Amino acid sequence: MKSSNRKQTGREGLAISAGLASVLVASVLVALKLWALAETGALSIAASLADSALDLMMSLGAAAAIVYAARPADEDHAFGHTSAEDLAALAQATFILASAGVIGWASASRLLAAEPPVLASEGRGMVVMVISIALTLGLVWWQGRVARMTGSKVVAADRLHYLGDLLPSLGALVALWASGQFGIGSIDAVVALAAAGVMVLGALRIGKAAWDALMDRAADPAIQAGIAAIARDWPGVRGFHDLKTRTAGSRVFVHLHIELDGDQTLREAHEIGAGLRRAIIEAYPQADVIIHKDVHGD
Repeated sequence: MKSSNRKQTGREGLAISAGLASVLVASVLVALKLWALAETGALSIAASLADSALDLMMSLGAAAAIVYAARPADEDHAFGHTSAEDLAALAQATFILASAGVIGWASASRLLAAEPPVLASEGRGMVVMVISIALTLGLVWWQGRVARMTGSKVVAADRLHYLGDLLPSLGALVALWASGQFGIGSIDAVVALAAAGVMVLGALRIGKAAWDALMDRAADPAIQAGIAAIARDWPGVRGFHDLKTRTAGSRVFVHLHIELDGDQTLREAHEIGAGLRRAIIEAYPQADVIIHKDVHGD
């Protein structure tokens, strides 16, 4: 049990570190892009700046949600506070969709404009965008690792923001280079439009996962099958039924009825149930398991 608590605390610490890292990187990116926009006047940098400013606001909210979700259960929240992650992820998905719409509209307007855009100080802008891309890549790598280890939807949604930043940033870099070398200033709008489409798809995926969790959707079928296999083969268990699961944030709540020999002692029955619970948590550290014991044959 102590080992399980330590693992859970470690996952929460990783999620918090990812949230704080995203706030720090977003703050640096906003400052850099503000300076680059003033120097170049590039719409692609303006779109990237707007997206980074939105990321900063969402990262602050995500960090707060992660810290709140890590709070232990109390009298008013007997199953913990992990649903805060799903609420934050759903809000993030909504804002990602809005951000994608703004970027897409600006890109289309630029492409349809009668006069091509005129950019300035392309070299300085390119330096800023290279730094921005490097910082974003480092953050995305760390967030991806944390999301895989913790299953946090908030970290996954926050990671999507910065993945969405990469294409506009690359587009701005290419546009500044093309403007400086060939006088072509419309390439950034094309790339930004593609980035908006990617952001919409990602936001819909993150939003659906958060909505399913808030609606108490069952855990992944692979997790259910794995739990069933452990229960089916556990010594002393004659059968099981009513396996029910639901997700909340990065947690999976499991309720299971097992059938035991009615002639054994209460201590023996307890040891079988406790051992099975430990085995399930060992296989799925994000699980919160409640096991009810029934007499086999009744």
